[in-house]
Amino acid sequence: MGLIMKAPLLTVAVITLLAAQTSLGDASPMDDEFANLGQQYIEQSTAFSPVRATDLGDHRFDDQLDQISDEARAKQINWIRGLVIQLEKFDASKLSRANQVDYALLAHALDSRLWRLTELQEWAWNPLVYTGLTGDSLYGLMARDFAPERQRLNNTAKRMQQFPRLLKQVRGTLTPARVPAIHAETAVAQNRGVLSIVDNMIRPRMDSLPAAERKQLQDAITIAEKAVAEHQEWLEAELLPNAKGNFRIGRDQFDRKLSFTLHSPLTREQIRDLGERRVRELHAQMYEIAKGLYRKAYPLTRFPEMPSDEYRRSIIRFGLEKAYADAPAADGIVEMAKQSAASATDFIRQKDLITVMPDPLEIIIMPEFRQGVSLAYCDSPGPLEVGQKTFYAVSPIPAKWTDKQTESFLREYNTRSLDVLTIHEALPGHFLQIAHANRYPGKLRHLFQSGVFVEGWAVYTEWMMCEEGFRNDDPLLKLITLKWYLRDVTNALLDQAVHVDGISRYDAMQLMVEDAFQEEREAAGKWKRAQLTSAQLSTYFVGYLEQVEMRRETEKTWGDRFNLKTYHDRALSYGSPPPQFVRALVLDEEIPLSKPSREAN
Repeated sequence: MGLIMKAPLLTVAVITLLAAQTSLGDASPMDDEFANLGQQYIEQSTAFSPVRATDLGDHRFDDQLDQISDEARAKQINWIRGLVIQLEKFDASKLSRANQVDYALLAHALDSRLWRLTELQEWAWNPLVYTGLTGDSLYGLMARDFAPERQRLNNTAKRMQQFPRLLKQVRGTLTPARVPAIHAETAVAQNRGVLSIVDNMIRPRMDSLPAAERKQLQDAITIAEKAVAEHQEWLEAELLPNAKGNFRIGRDQFDRKLSFTLHSPLTREQIRDLGERRVRELHAQMYEIAKGLYRKAYPLTRFPEMPSDEYRRSIIRFGLEKAYADAPAADGIVEMAKQSAASATDFIRQKDLITVMPDPLEIIIMPEFRQGVSLAYCDSPGPLEVGQKTFYAVSPIPAKWTDKQTESFLREYNTRSLDVLTIHEALPGHFLQIAHANRYPGKLRHLFQSGVFVEGWAVYTEWMMCEEGFRNDDPLLKLITLKWYLRDVTNALLDQAVHVDGISRYDAMQLMVEDAFQEEREAAGKWKRAQLTSAQLSTYFVGYLEQVEMRRETEKTWGDRFNLKTYHDRALSYGSPPPQFVRALVLDEEIPLSKPSREAN
């Protein structure tokens, strides 16, 4: 589960809106200078990734593809270092509160971007960066009706004509000996997925083009098919057999990446300690709910005053089995998700929990080129395209799975789990949160979306909906929601256990299946995801902790004036910066500031 994060690129069309930032707080003379630097960042950053620019809603480069070369990276590194020098000249305390937040986010983003390019170097060892890039280059043009279909089809042709150059650059950039085997295997499975976009989204629309343009598009498809096939051959014959890299990024890189990803005061050690304690607390909560379910079935049962851990787990599993009995059909997950979204929307409106934006939402089967990492995601439009369609994508059950594996999956994603999933990905989770965020007028902030805020909000809404009585206070829904939260806690523990502590697959599966009550298919998928990613799995737990603390402090500060809808709308009104900044804005506290690191020079 997650959100497709938009890269830090924007369009010149919005540069004039930067001045709006100074109106979002008490402006100072330095705000104009900062707005000029923000304008510079926006103008120049777009050119580094035309594909991500399309995703954000900047359509000046829709006919171009990214450059993957030493020269392109060196140019970007020098550009970042130049911006750091300019940013260091500011006294952030003299900026408006809105610009203080944006200053802190820009400084943090520059440090992070430079570290990723120079130290982490995923461009050299992670082929999934490029399978996503090629797929997104076409999907981003065809998924939304932001321009006339003819224009978008012609741009797909121009991009596909560049596939041979792009994929040749990729082959020259990746170092097979540094690529982990799991990354190579996933790239092999994903690469051909780009052609499914051609078959499903481009070919069916070709007849709308004039004859000459239709021929140009057909020729481009032929070029792309040949380039993808050649790349597939290289992936299978060269990359996969020679992929000898370690998927564990190690303590030093993990701690640095975690710091950049979370932008939070919490350390890895604190997260581990909090997580281990929270696992015990969640087991106790789940046991109390499951006891009620067991007593209803067996009213004469006497429960021990001090139950053993094994006894508690057996009672919890009894309750979970009741939820697993309500499973969707193998081909009915998308339809069930649609029903859940409708029910959640009605409940939010009935209880007046948060403003529901009118933006369109479509629930779809996950495109092939994105399958293999997570079960579902929310793909919202870029911040320049307010009102465009959001996609809540669900991965289909793989055809190669056995009946036992399919059953395991459907037990995990029973009807109540699909309710929780839909709350998380759609309403009032990612879809609704991003719809609010995209209306924030200071566009520079949209370039630095915090996964901690976004994922933390989505996890927070899962339990918030239960607290407010969703599904008539169904105890099984509460039990499943706690199980999902237990999964989020375990994700954070697994994240560092994989990349720092060297946990084995067996012990990881034990953690997920025994401690977090996950089904085998879910745990196996998470083990794969933990190898393919790092630091991101920690955002859910940390984000939830910070969301809950922010609400608790707001209730205390506002007192009798506290209203849930007012609070929710206020918390979502500042875009998607890290929770510490949202808290400062909501509670009128001092904005936490820091300058860019000297390491960037």
